[in-house]
Amino acid sequence: LVDAQAYPDPDFPTVAFPNPEEPGAIDLALETARACDADLVIANDPDADRCAAAVNDPVTGWRMLRGDELGAIFGEIIARQSKTGILANSIVSSTILSKIAKHYNLEFKQTLTGFKWLSKIDGLTFGYEEAIGYAVDSITVNDKDGISAAIKLVQIATDLAAQGKTLLDLLDEIWLRHGFHATEQISIRLTDLSQVGTIMGRLRKNSPAVIAGHRVTSIDDLLKPTDGLPSTDGLRIWLGGTIRIIIRPSGTEAKMKCYIEVIEKDSARAQVVLNQLRAPLKELLS
Repeated sequence: LVDAQAYPDPDFPTVAFPNPEEPGAIDLALETARACDADLVIANDPDADRCAAAVNDPVTGWRMLRGDELGAIFGEIIARQSKTGILANSIVSSTILSKIAKHYNLEFKQTLTGFKWLSKIDGLTFGYEEAIGYAVDSITVNDKDGISAAIKLVQIATDLAAQGKTLLDLLDEIWLRHGFHATEQISIRLTDLSQVGTIMGRLRKNSPAVIAGHRVTSIDDLLKPTDGLPSTDGLRIWLGGTIRIIIRPSGTEAKMKCYIEVIEKDSARAQVVLNQLRAPLKELLS
């Protein structure tokens, strides 16, 4: 435990905002981890429905695992332990879970963003959304739950350590099998909620043919779904078979959100593509 954060305080005086996704929110935890040579840092948000984790990466040092990385870790281990079942995630989350499900001959389902959709799946074995929400035991808690996710993650890390492996080693096994799946989210705050309709209307009317030198091969208008999902305001843009971009307005704030997935042979190559895409996509959302 972090001494300064070990006792409840509704003012959360040690952080600017008590959400582990926010920059700086786990700085004290990382400081404690370095001091006691820890293997893993786990953090929950105030109502403990989300679970974040950080690891000591031999390349970069201590870093947060992306929500999709944790989703891949949980999905891989739960799939190995399940003879039958359903893995599921939201449309803005990584496609890696669908590939894990296929590898282990399990059913995969995709939903709109939010656990209100994931929790409706009968017989759900594991479900997640990239915003660090995980249902690792839907029989006990049929919703995202940071406590059960934290317990499951500790067990996974312990079992891997007994084999001389780490969480990053497990991720490397997944990437070796399916390719490296890099994901990133871009958020653009708007001055007025009315701008959402203007931006989405412009993108639908004048859809880009090329983004950062990558040809747009297809665009799915999520207002007119063809995959059985309910209608929602958003666009899914494919640049070949290895780059997927989803653009949608925030459901709670005056923001435009863009979810990028790049599949490459390794992290370095994926990062090059992400670097190419970032600025043009921000311009598209402005």
